Amino acid sequence: MTEMEPETQSQFLSARQSLPLDSTAELVTRIAAQLGSQLSHVRLNGSRKPMPTTVPAPARPALVAVAHGSRDPRALRTVTALLDLVRELRPGLDVRLGHIEIDEPALPATLAGLGAGRAVLVPLLLSRGYHVKQDIPAAVADAPRLRTRVARPLGPHPLLVEALYERLVEAGWDDDPRARGGAGVVLAGAGSRDPESAADTRRTAAMLSERLGGVPVVPAYASAAAPTVPEALRALAARGRHRVAIASYFTAPGRFATQSAAHARGVAAAPLGAHPAVARLVLHRYDQALTAAPFAAPHRELATA
Repeated sequence: MTEMEPETQSQFLSARQSLPLDSTAELVTRIAAQLGSQLSHVRLNGSRKPMPTTVPAPARPALVAVAHGSRDPRALRTVTALLDLVRELRPGLDVRLGHIEIDEPALPATLAGLGAGRAVLVPLLLSRGYHVKQDIPAAVADAPRLRTRVARPLGPHPLLVEALYERLVEAGWDDDPRARGGAGVVLAGAGSRDPESAADTRRTAAMLSERLGGVPVVPAYASAAAPTVPEALRALAARGRHRVAIASYFTAPGRFATQSAAHARGVAAAPLGAHPAVARLVLHRYDQALTAAPFAAPHRELATA
């Protein structure tokens, strides 16, 4: 009879001590199973097989938040605070920031820092337009070693509407249904010559109007498109809407947001900023892009989810 290894002897004695003396059949069955397990780790020549190694799961792609950039120092502070919220919601996710212009880090530098890894670019922009369609794909094209997906811009989306509503309430908006008869809102955005950008903003205005119980919401723009904020205010006044607030449809403070708020005759809400709903939306766009299609290198198409 072959001599047992010390480990097997110990298992034999342990099993024997834990069973009654009349459980011989059960004892033999258990020993046979344990011997089979031991022999499965031994080659025919008597040497031990190497223990299987666990292959680590691939790291999640980095989330690169793409901000516009501003000379207003509050903009960078606000975007940084927003990304801190994103990190709190998704611990362990590599979250980075890149700017299209003015601020550092610039988007090309952020992408270069990722080397040959994987990344999902999430524009911190509120509609389709030149930056989404031209600037971001151009930056991706200049980082050919990086495997990328580009998510949709943040808007339009119900989470943005919720953030806009809460910013209005914070600024003093009275949501009492009895006061809606003479109320109105100007949704002030940056503006773009791209017709799809205007369509996105109109969609957000319609959603915000619904959230406010039917109060009319007129989109207006600080540049490149009409109507301007003063024109929208006059249009609402012509409709008998004299209690008008300005909803700031900007991701962060900046020149356009400040100019738009200066036209307010009453409530002027703060930009969206580091709002929890916006942080959740950033992760939602990231997750959408992940499931839209496999990563490719280079990848210049926008996610369609």
